[in-house]
Amino acid sequence: MPLSASSSAQQARQALADRLAELCRDAGLTGKDLAERCGWSRSKSSRIMNARTPPSAEDIRAWCEACGAVEQTAHLVASLRTAEGMWVSWRRMERDGLRHAQEARLPLYRRTLRFRAYSSWLMPGMIQTQPYTTAALRAIQKRRGLVVDDVAEAVTARMERQRVLYEGRRRFAFLIEESVLRNGIGGAQVMAGQLAHLASIASLPHVSMGVVPMAPDRERWPAEGFWIYDAAQVNVELISGYLTITQPGEVAMYAEAFAELAALAVYGSSARALIAAATGALGAHDSFVEGES
Repeated sequence: MPLSASSSAQQARQALADRLAELCRDAGLTGKDLAERCGWSRSKSSRIMNARTPPSAEDIRAWCEACGAVEQTAHLVASLRTAEGMWVSWRRMERDGLRHAQEARLPLYRRTLRFRAYSSWLMPGMIQTQPYTTAALRAIQKRRGLVVDDVAEAVTARMERQRVLYEGRRRFAFLIEESVLRNGIGGAQVMAGQLAHLASIASLPHVSMGVVPMAPDRERWPAEGFWIYDAAQVNVELISGYLTITQPGEVAMYAEAFAELAALAVYGSSARALIAAATGALGAHDSFVEGES
């Protein structure tokens, strides 16, 4: 598993390594003894015990057998899968296409009651229009060179996921950078429809919609996009992959960052004015293009 900057992922790896080292000690074995029983180099057992190299599932099975603790195998392999899942590369997540990645998150959305989303790149998926989602996922497919073309199915899955916006007693707080209103995803017509939809979503009583204005003297700079699910989990979309954070201290850091960005945002009529200005700029762009032609 690639080493993540997140301490959640690293702590999960360290906890697994500590447990494997404990099994070794309980069996009265040294790292050298265990390596000999498993047919490994001594450095391999040392790297695993010190969390420098993550074990494979087969490594864990061999380790437990060597320590006479076969009954621990299933639990430790499950711990390995949990640690691996805290940081997933886009290539791995999307190897079977985009639809699966969309569907995999639905259970998390269904069990969450309070959503907080911040986006500095794109409109949050929960409030995207179908044409906007199609343009965004088509761009992702092209940029990442995905062989499987299931964009239409992935769009359907995302639209299905949006139903939680209108179900139950959930609360949503969306923060977007003003630049997101002006990014030309899908062209002027798609953006015009998306901006109209954004204004409509902002009128829902259980939704808070904030726009962080562009300014030369900001107190808190833009960050990577992230979602906070209740107070239990944060997901961060990085250029290289998808990060899941569950450590309470780290979740609290993202909640604090969200609060700081929310304090910079404008809401209500002020947010609608920024949306209207972005919509007007689309018309000016069309006029410019027509004049050039």
